[in-house]
Amino acid sequence: MKKIKKVLDGIAAVSSSSSVQPGIKENDIQETLQSEHFQLCKTVRHGFPYQPSSMAFDPVQKILAVGTQAGALRLFGRPGVECYCQHESGAAVIQLQFLINEGALVSALTDNSLHLWNLRQKRPAILHSLKFSKERITFCHLPFQSKWLYVGTERGNIHIVNVESFTLSGYVIMWNKAIELSSKSHPGPIVHISDNPMDEGKLLIGFESGIVVLWDLKSKKADYRYNYDEAIHSVAWHHEGKQFICSHSDGTLTMWNVRSPARPAQIITPHGKQPKDGKKPEPCKPILKVEYRTSRSGDPFIILSGGLSYDTAGRRPCLTVMHGKSIAVLEMDYPIVDFLTLCETPYPNDFQDPYAVVILLEKDLAVIDLEQIGYPIFENPYPMSIHESPVTCCEYFADCPAELIPALYSVGVRQKRQGYSKKEWPVSGGNWGLGAQSYAELIITGHADGSVKFWDASAITLQMLYKLKTAKIFEKCRNKDDKPNTDIVDEDPYAIQIISWHPESRILCVAGVSAHVMIYKFSKQEATSDISMIEVRLQYETNDIESPNGDPVQPLLTPGTSSTNSQPAIPQSHPSTSSSSSDGIRDNVPCLKVRSSSLKQSVGYQIELVVQLVWVNGEPPQQITSIAVNSAYELVVFGNCNGIAIVDYLQKTILLNLCTFELYGSNDPYQRQPKSPRKTRQPSGGLSDINEGSSTSEDRCKSPTSGSGSPYNSEDEQKMAHFIEKVRIISKQLSKTLANDIAKMSRKLSLPTELKPELVKESGEHQTKAHKKYLANDVSRKQQRRSHEFARSKSYPNFNIRDNSFSRSRSSSVTSIDKESREAISALHFCETFTRKNDTSISPCLWVGTTLGTVLVIALNLPQSGEQRLLQPVIVSPSGTILKLKGAILRMAFLDASGSLIPPAYEPWQEPNAPEEKDEKDKLKKRRPVSVSPSTSQEISENQYAVICSEKQAEVVSLPSQNCIHKQSITETSFVLRADMVAMSNSICLACFCANGHIMTFGLPSLRPLLDVNYLPLTDMRIARTFCFTNNGQALYLVSPTEIQRITYSQETCENLQEMLGELFTPVETPEAPNRGFFKGLFGGGAQSLDREELFGESGSGKPVRSLAQHIPGPGGIEGVKGAASGVVSDLARARLALDERGQKLGELDERTAAMLASAEAFSKHAHDMMLKYKDKKWYQF
Repeated sequence: MKKIKKVLDGIAAVSSSSSVQPGIKENDIQETLQSEHFQLCKTVRHGFPYQPSSMAFDPVQKILAVGTQAGALRLFGRPGVECYCQHESGAAVIQLQFLINEGALVSALTDNSLHLWNLRQKRPAILHSLKFSKERITFCHLPFQSKWLYVGTERGNIHIVNVESFTLSGYVIMWNKAIELSSKSHPGPIVHISDNPMDEGKLLIGFESGIVVLWDLKSKKADYRYNYDEAIHSVAWHHEGKQFICSHSDGTLTMWNVRSPARPAQIITPHGKQPKDGKKPEPCKPILKVEYRTSRSGDPFIILSGGLSYDTAGRRPCLTVMHGKSIAVLEMDYPIVDFLTLCETPYPNDFQDPYAVVILLEKDLAVIDLEQIGYPIFENPYPMSIHESPVTCCEYFADCPAELIPALYSVGVRQKRQGYSKKEWPVSGGNWGLGAQSYAELIITGHADGSVKFWDASAITLQMLYKLKTAKIFEKCRNKDDKPNTDIVDEDPYAIQIISWHPESRILCVAGVSAHVMIYKFSKQEATSDISMIEVRLQYETNDIESPNGDPVQPLLTPGTSSTNSQPAIPQSHPSTSSSSSDGIRDNVPCLKVRSSSLKQSVGYQIELVVQLVWVNGEPPQQITSIAVNSAYELVVFGNCNGIAIVDYLQKTILLNLCTFELYGSNDPYQRQPKSPRKTRQPSGGLSDINEGSSTSEDRCKSPTSGSGSPYNSEDEQKMAHFIEKVRIISKQLSKTLANDIAKMSRKLSLPTELKPELVKESGEHQTKAHKKYLANDVSRKQQRRSHEFARSKSYPNFNIRDNSFSRSRSSSVTSIDKESREAISALHFCETFTRKNDTSISPCLWVGTTLGTVLVIALNLPQSGEQRLLQPVIVSPSGTILKLKGAILRMAFLDASGSLIPPAYEPWQEPNAPEEKDEKDKLKKRRPVSVSPSTSQEISENQYAVICSEKQAEVVSLPSQNCIHKQSITETSFVLRADMVAMSNSICLACFCANGHIMTFGLPSLRPLLDVNYLPLTDMRIARTFCFTNNGQALYLVSPTEIQRITYSQETCENLQEMLGELFTPVETPEAPNRGFFKGLFGGGAQSLDREELFGESGSGKPVRSLAQHIPGPGGIEGVKGAASGVVSDLARARLALDERGQKLGELDERTAAMLASAEAFSKHAHDMMLKYKDKKWYQF
């Protein structure tokens, strides 16, 4: 009822707050999306299991299971077949046991519970649970083809569980009876249980203290007891059942003959130094696990983890493989959690013939080939390298161009390492699902080491396509003294912070935490070139400057010059303006040093331009908060809490460089207080907090461009540009003349040094004119000066890569003096729309959103495409259009008159390194951007709609009238973390994720609430930093440092999900048991069987203690599956489920029929016996 009421309230709010523009009807656009089109559910989880704790393998089904410390269960089959399950308690998984080739798995948890999982369905579910209340579980063992599970406890006792009914047997092995008088103290917890491979009636029990007992199950007494002074960690049998091996805490291995319990047959210290005088070797680190595997063709394998000498400090964890006389020590990158040897047979009484070892590390999974020389590793086909470097940001793209994935794969395949095993991946169980999705999906992840990874995410799978290393364009620091400029971050100076990517043009733009922006172009050819670099001096200051005569003088507001290169100059490859004052204050110094030498760039993404913010008067640059790139305009824009800068990456020039408040001009609605400089240090990897840093007014917004090695005065140039900007704003009738002046001056600035001797003179003249014009506008100056006396506070979120801290001021007080007045750039969007009110044509422009909820529009005047685009300047200027919302602006998009999304103009991808054509003009003519031409405005009679979403509300604004026709309050008590306008079911909607965990969707353009689900409360900043929506109802976030969780909010995808998921269990025949041989059968050799049913059943062992464990039925039966299927599976899946249910009922009917037949036979037999007994007796003898 609360949810329905909330939706109704939202509809009422829409109707009450919407104002319809005159002449436009709301019902002109028919919206097709309805609430029934939306449903939220998890789809798949990718990546390495976070904090793994245990592992198991089914040698027949060839399925691998991994348990984690958070109670998660990850199941892996062949590449593309994965499954994620979760125990409700969240307790750590201490052990996993497959019911081999039965499609079931037993998990033991630290909360002393056992669970039976049904793997015969696509989403495994728990069939039964057993909760122990008096004893703590330490070890479990399930013999092959047995239904009786041995459970060892901390008290040293062993209980037996029937895995079919999940009930306890009355048979119990008590610790005191097992050891009797062999030890005076408690032997410790059970650390090992296994039955003799050749005699199922003999059970080997290992106690932690070093005592091993061979228990006879039938006689219920110990046959042998083996004592050793060191604690035991693991035990392994020889397949003939005559020997076993133990690993100990002092780094030794003891080999025991079953019939010789007095002392070990052999003591081995694999990594101990053997003294010459015959003394005992020095103790080593504990051997945590050992496996003993025999081979028909040669010596047995002894494989162990740990046992290194204590004097090998700093050595990486190792796995040791002992084969005959050879010992191979394999170093690992991370600590070993567990390992398993993969063998050809599931039978323990046959030669194992091991062929591989699966090693579960803390942060990786490795498989070693035992059949090849040198023990090479297999190439891991699972997407387990997501966390190779910590993920700092990610983007999700659905319905990409079909040719993208092959293109990325073709360049990424060259990056693959060599030296892997040539055999196929040994974990090959399960079958792929039927992929119902036919569109391409891509995930891009940014990492702390500066790398960017591209992943193929089509059909709910994940495979890495290509990896880009952005750090290689910078000089590496050889020692700590070479790091004077990276004080902006504590660590990871190359970490990726924001990613902007255009699938159609393949242009990639990334922003890093060291206030640097990199533009990359995709190429299928190698190239060697110098690195183009531009430095930007972006600074914030609102202090008034006192003139010598006592009158306050407003500091000049100097945008960067709009310059072009008639002859493109070579951009600087290292900072030419870097300087420091005599007192050591850094100024004009970037945080990173770009490589000065030529860089050989391999196929794939190649660097086009590097833009770096520089230090200003001893203050580090503020981190970038938003970026946008457009391939049709060939412009990139970025902003932070200081201001905004627009760069032409074709001409390698700065077009605009303004503080945020300068974008308003005289229309600034906020009162800002003066700020004094303050040094700050920012946390690693975060968006800069706007409470941090400021700078003086000297040389504010000075923007040295690349290749500007000419001797003209940069300050004079800026004053000249300021003069042009001021005159253009005040005198509209002179706009054409001023545009010509800008073009002339820009061309003059771009000339080579030897061709501009009069440049300094002209700049001085413009400076004088600018100063006179400035003083003439004293009224406007005083108004602007008064507007800086008070401040409105609004802080931007402080994202931290390493930490999970999250702080944000929610204050909205307009006159709060003690709050910071910084206004950060929070959203940027290139588009072609109506720039101003009453415009009759659309034109290229840039929409800018700020953290104070303001939307500003910057007009873009681009030359004609082709040769003119190379020679003439791009003119940018604030249009004066200002819109206001509540909360920081997060996302902007535009709809046409029919309600369809208007994509930004783009240039289709072309090979940038193609050989030059004979006629250069013909080559330039081929550059035709898709969408409206950026150089000419189009007369258009239809209106457009701007959709703007802030962290509090969303609005739909009609253009060009700029009337708000729809408004929707998204949240009052929380705030939106991520918002996207996405395509779904041939329509458009707004998707939002709030900090309180709600996922909401709204129809466009009406902003009708369609979905509101309380899905995932914000627990750490990782979720906020990585959550993203995309088309067709898909979304994802980083659920742990190593795993990506994909979800869907589409009803259609939820219904088809069951068919898309792979199947873990496939019908496979169990291999034949080993042949006992003639003589073994004749003389009683070979494996001895045991009737466990007679021994452990209620008739043979009695009833168990009821208070020891509680049986809990699981939801994984037919009823539970049927309930879960009602909402997520398709009609075909329901039919299949009904068929399974019918089969189960028929099976139950067969069982009941068989029981009735047996009962009838028994009754007939008893009746016949009665008849025989009384056949010859007379009536009086009864």
